[in-house]
Amino acid sequence: MAPLVTVVSSPRARLFACFLRLGTQQTGSLQLHTGASCASKNHYEVLVLGGGSGGITMAARMKRKVGAENVAIIEPSERHFYQPIWTLVGAGAKQLSFSGRPTASVIPSGVEWIKARVVELNPDKNCVHTDNGKEIFYKYLIIALGIQLDYEKIKGLPEGFAHPKIGSNYSVKTVEKTWKALQDFKEGNAIFTFPNTPVKCAGAPQKIMYLSEAYFRKTGKRSKANIIFNTALGTIFGVKKYANALQEIIQERNLTVNYKQNLIEVRADKQEAVFENLDKPGETQVFSYEMLHVTPPMSPPDVLKTSPVADAAGWVDVDKETLQHKKYMNVFGIGDCTNLPTSKTAAAVAAQSGILDRTISLIMKNQIPKKKYDGYTSCPLVTGYNRVILAEFDYKAQPLETFPFDQSKERLSMYLMKADLMPFLYWNVMLRGYWGGPAFLRKLFHLGMS
Repeated sequence: MAPLVTVVSSPRARLFACFLRLGTQQTGSLQLHTGASCASKNHYEVLVLGGGSGGITMAARMKRKVGAENVAIIEPSERHFYQPIWTLVGAGAKQLSFSGRPTASVIPSGVEWIKARVVELNPDKNCVHTDNGKEIFYKYLIIALGIQLDYEKIKGLPEGFAHPKIGSNYSVKTVEKTWKALQDFKEGNAIFTFPNTPVKCAGAPQKIMYLSEAYFRKTGKRSKANIIFNTALGTIFGVKKYANALQEIIQERNLTVNYKQNLIEVRADKQEAVFENLDKPGETQVFSYEMLHVTPPMSPPDVLKTSPVADAAGWVDVDKETLQHKKYMNVFGIGDCTNLPTSKTAAAVAAQSGILDRTISLIMKNQIPKKKYDGYTSCPLVTGYNRVILAEFDYKAQPLETFPFDQSKERLSMYLMKADLMPFLYWNVMLRGYWGGPAFLRKLFHLGMS
């Protein structure tokens, strides 16, 4: 990839580049630090379950509200990852090391890190149990446990990843295998899948398809590649404006899309993938592949599925406007583990964090939450190594765009934002609890045009 300064070609892109250079200079002074890594007490005013994007963000916000000593995070993982960048890692445009940092470095200073796994929630007694035998009580509980990857629900996986020609951008263990499969491609089918379940970052399964097509063109292999997107869905994207733009790209680049096709088996030793036709249950088709990118089935974390806080499907059952639990008034949810009817993305978490912050503030004062979450989410649809369609929309699947131009068009500036600006904002602004989404930018641009 060319250095950033050599590919910037517009005033807007140059603005992004200047911001990035400033950010690079400041990063050192913005590092976060952690408190003790084992529980020194068993009661906290605010207890956060999960140390992903939602958990860390809300811990930072709650620290300012009630004091660091009154906040704890339960999280077993030693490393924290900025997962949206894995699309580019799988395409060779970023290094995997760029995506991760020690968990200890992102936990807000003074906040207790309980390095354990939650095994039971008991909201009737305001406590949770961990896998190291601890019982931890809380006054307010924020559930940010993310989503579970279920590779094992596909016959032949995850053991099939030991073979070449197959990868998945959804796991730190398999994302580099995608890049290896892409580089090793010679001739045949390059297949990309989308499962019959909710997923996080629903655009990612097709982003890697567009990037792979661009890579094949760049390396002179395009004529030898039959690129296939087998999706369990019935449409390419849930928002018509962006779906229309993607359909144009699909036609222009001669990509094959098969709808209602769900991956049920991988025969990695034979380089075969088996799909079920969801319109005709029981009817299957076997595809040979030279490259296979798997998007796994996903589900709520097991600990939530049978928990009192879950709905019938296993997701944390929250009010879609306030993020407060529908039954337990001192319990709140954020991000992928909730039943909020919007796309599960880091951008959604950012917007939700601002709303949840205000909700909890009012609940702590025995007041009724007023600020309402509109379902804002964003999906930067990477369509090449220097182009992105920035999809932004709400609960009603209506565009909710930030910038004063047509975001359904492929743009270099939006690629730079995806690849370089957003990671900086994530590590240095969002995880510190200062980024609640682009609503203020949207108002600023619209005021400037009025």
